Amino acid sequence: MKSRLSRINRKTKETEVSVTVNLDGNGKISVKTGINFLDHLITSLGKHAMLDLTLKAVSKDGIDHHLIEDTGIALANAIDLALGNRSSITRFGHASVPMDESLAEVSLDLVKRQYNKIDLGIERNQIEGISKEDLEHFFHSFVQNLNSCIHITVKYGKNDHHKIEAAIKAFAVAWRTAASYDKKQKGIPSTKGAM
Repeated sequence: MKSRLSRINRKTKETEVSVTVNLDGNGKISVKTGINFLDHLITSLGKHAMLDLTLKAVSKDGIDHHLIEDTGIALANAIDLALGNRSSITRFGHASVPMDESLAEVSLDLVKRQYNKIDLGIERNQIEGISKEDLEHFFHSFVQNLNSCIHITVKYGKNDHHKIEAAIKAFAVAWRTAASYDKKQKGIPSTKGAM
């Protein structure tokens, strides 16, 4: 099978983000954004999706919102690029992941048509030093740039940290299934013959 590797360097006046990804890795992760909870979420994503992932993000303007947004965009761009034309993949994935009292579900289609519906059920204004709106924005920035159809729903929970972590892990497990090679699938997994 063809190697599914990519490298992205996103430089703006606000941030600089570099991402290297191997979709067929073993979960070897190195993430440094300067925002501990964001590092934790991306590390969880890589570990449970079994990606080899190196990500370094630096803020040039000291504004967390810009760093969080650009990190989501660059990470998604790297994963999308590594997927290539998506030949011979399973294409669809679904996962339901509990974290203590919380439960999150993700369904996705790696078709090259962007759509997302996200309900994280966050109640507090801040979780682990990141504002509610910035956490929601990270998820939106990430999935909007994956060029896929993605539904993320936190079904229930009381602890917002657990909700967010269940959501990222459910995404990782569903994505791992969808991006995996299907031995029976020859070519593009679509009746159109194109994604």
